[in-house]
This record gives sequence, C-alpha cells and structure tokens, in this order.
Amino acid sequence: MAFRRRNKSYPFFSQEFLIQNHADIVFCLVVFILIGLMFEATAKTAFLFILPQYNSSISIPEGEVSVYHCGWRDCVTILFYFLITIILHAVVQEYVLDEGYLLNLSSLWENYPHVHLRFQVKFFYLFQIAYWLHALPELYFQKVRKEEIPRHLKYISLYLLHISLAYLLNLTRVGLVLLFLQYLSELGFHVARLFYFTDESHHKLFDMWAVGFILTRMVTLTLSVLAVGFGLGRVESQGMDWEAGNFNTLPLRMAVLLLVCLTQAWLLWKFIRFQLRRWREYRQEQAARRRSATRQPARTVKSGHHENGVIKAENGASPRPKKIKTP
Repeated sequence: MAFRRRNKSYPFFSQEFLIQNHADIVFCLVVFILIGLMFEATAKTAFLFILPQYNSSISIPEGEVSVYHCGWRDCVTILFYFLITIILHAVVQEYVLDEGYLLNLSSLWENYPHVHLRFQVKFFYLFQIAYWLHALPELYFQKVRKEEIPRHLKYISLYLLHISLAYLLNLTRVGLVLLFLQYLSELGFHVARLFYFTDESHHKLFDMWAVGFILTRMVTLTLSVLAVGFGLGRVESQGMDWEAGNFNTLPLRMAVLLLVCLTQAWLLWKFIRFQLRRWREYRQEQAARRRSATRQPARTVKSGHHENGVIKAENGASPRPKKIKTP
C-alpha cells in the first residue's frame, strides 16, 4: 500500500528512495512480525515485539496483581511501536494533512461527483470490499457456532453496504473519513482487549474506548449531515446522471442519511444495553461481596457446664444419654 505521492522514481537504496518509500518499507516489516503470530514456531518470538515483558504476579488482599520491571527485551517492544508510530504518522500526513479532508471540510462535497480516484483510494475501496466479502465464507471455514452467525452477518452486511454505496455513488471522500474514524475506534477496542488479556487489572482502557466510541458516533452523524445533507444539497441535481456518475438527488441523499443515522443509532443502542448489563452485573457482584464481608460465622451455644468431663444441665441433672440402636 502506498502512503506517499510518487512524482518521480529514484534508484533503489538511495536517500530519496528511502525518504519516499519509508512508510511502505516499515509497513512490510510490521506485517512480517504480525505474520509470525500465525505460526506456533515463531509466535513466542513475535510476542516479544508486541507485549510488555518481565511480568510477575504478587499477592495482595484483593487477589493477585501483575507487575512489571525493566530489562533489555523492552528494546524489542520499543522498536515495534517505533515502527507503528512511523506508519501512523505517514497515514495521518497523507490522508488527513495533505488531502485536507478534515482540515478543509468543504472538500468532502466540493466538485462532486468524485469520479476520478487516485490509485491508493481505488485500491483501498477494492480491498475493503474484497475483505468483507471474504468474511462470509470464513464463517463456514472457521466453523463459527450457529448462534453467533447472525451477529457476524449483521456486521459484515453493514460494512459491505456502506463501503459499496460510498464507492458506487462516488461518495469516496466522505467514506474515507468515516471509515478512518470507525477503524480508529475499533483499534482502540482491540488494544484494550490485548492489554486486558495480558493482565485483567488493565480494564480502564475499556472506559477510554467507551468514551471514544460515543464520540465516534457523534462525529459520524455530524459529518454525514454536514456533507450529504447540507454540502451536497447546495449543488443538488434534478435527476441522476449515470454517465457522469452524478447521483446527487434529494431522495437518494435522504436514503443515504437515513441509512447512516439508523446504523449509528443501532450501534449506540447495542452499546448502551451492553454497558447497562455490565453495570448491573458489577453492582450485583459488589453487593455479594459486601454481604459476604458482613456475614459472621454462626456460633453454637450449648446450655449447661462441664463437671469432671461430663456436661451438666443448668439444673444440675445430667443430660439423658442417647440410645444406640442395635443393628
């Protein structure tokens, strides 16, 4: 995947070649490390690059807690995230700063229809459609449980529908920005899961992701209404022009907005239900802990006193001996 514009080819391993292609070279190194996670023989080495090292468990009154200390293997982890930072910087430079979609919002709808795409943009959309199409047969190949198939089909269908409409209706600029925000939110969720799997005490990242998830929904709705509702509404066409690729009509724009709004509302509704269920489970767990902490062991009280090893009743009489039944 190319991150930078290429106006001229330079000799291999020259300074200009490295400057122009540094993001692609680094991206290949990161992919090579991630591929190592797929094989048992190399997974242990690959995890050295991704996960923090030198962890140990200590016992505290609340339970076991994982702690870390420093060592030379931290250099390997720092190297991996150093490469990740270079890639992210190149992506932001190319798709946010140089193209100016976020800094100049009017470019999202100006000069519509956007029928002329650069190679990177066209390749990105084709790859996205192919990726989500491949997820359909993977449900069979991975032997996904039947009760989980409807949930997977909903998300795959929503991604395919939105990406395909953005590509076919020449709304590629709006689609790029919204997909960037969506994938950024999902990246935060998977990073939180990764740290949670390494140590269950790292659950605060989920709270940060929850805030980012809500902000992503709000920004998505705002940009969609601004670009499709108001921006394209200024240059609305009386009818669709298939040859020119102009689909800027009122019914079609309203249909696109309705689809985006319903999808974001559905995602928010599922998110709120999940958070409420999680909050109720947390409250029930805390109440059970308080009850177990305040509960005291029952004491057995026996009336009478001991005298010469024999229990005497309060009136001085010996308790009636228990009859033993003969077999």
